[in-house]
Amino acid sequence: MPDVSYGSEQMPLNDDRTPDSGCDAICIDADRIYDSCGAKDCLSDLPLMFTESEQALVENACSVRINRANVITSTVEVEPVAFHRGFYSVDMTFYFSVNCDVYSSNGALPTTVNGLAVYGKRVVLYGSDGSVKSFSSDKPVKCEKNDRDCSCSSANSVPKATVQISSPMALSAKLVNCKPCSSMPCKPIPHCVCDYFCGELVPCKKKQIAVTIGIFTITRLQRNVQIMIPSYDFCVPRKECCVKTDDPCEVFSKIEFPTDSFFPRKSEECEKHDNPFECGREEE
Repeated sequence: MPDVSYGSEQMPLNDDRTPDSGCDAICIDADRIYDSCGAKDCLSDLPLMFTESEQALVENACSVRINRANVITSTVEVEPVAFHRGFYSVDMTFYFSVNCDVYSSNGALPTTVNGLAVYGKRVVLYGSDGSVKSFSSDKPVKCEKNDRDCSCSSANSVPKATVQISSPMALSAKLVNCKPCSSMPCKPIPHCVCDYFCGELVPCKKKQIAVTIGIFTITRLQRNVQIMIPSYDFCVPRKECCVKTDDPCEVFSKIEFPTDSFFPRKSEECEKHDNPFECGREEE
């Protein structure tokens, strides 16, 4: 059976090198970013959830202080936006581990506790249209339940959403009266998050800790496409790997002689530098 020509005007791959460019045009399979956005969010008064033993410490606390916060994980969901073809909503839920010092009385030594803070946000981005189904030999086929057509999860046509988040900035923490309606999230907490705290998270009774943290995020929608790019050469290593040695004298022989330590710089040489610490003196 003869091959069907689907791209008669496609550029040849082997005859695109020119004397001036010195490169070939090659076709690669990559994720193209169709839309992206960045955000700087100050998440104020996020309630913390604790295990039963640590929640008892919070109930008897008189003051708290925040130490640090980090991201445990995040869930990302993509859904088409009705009546806006090519646009998709990206729903993100972030799970933070927040470390705080709890003081039971004035002058008492603090007790460190770790709590869970949950924050969700939604953005709308353009992700183009796609109606093809892609299958790959390196991905197992998993069919969704309760679907009459057995639509496979690896064959959907929505774009892939990727979220990047910086390390959270721990800004403040305070003791507030318990609000049971806001202490537990609406969505079920992932099992990996519960395992992170080594115990079941319980709602507050009288007191709870509310924290404020700052985050920077980048959200993007991308699709798998085939594109042509210029190729100059293969990435061949240009240097030889150094072999480690256990001989301390050989290691010492590779250290340069510290000339500046024996012959300090002149004052006029220090003035040439914008950074005063380069000459071994601090700025008064």
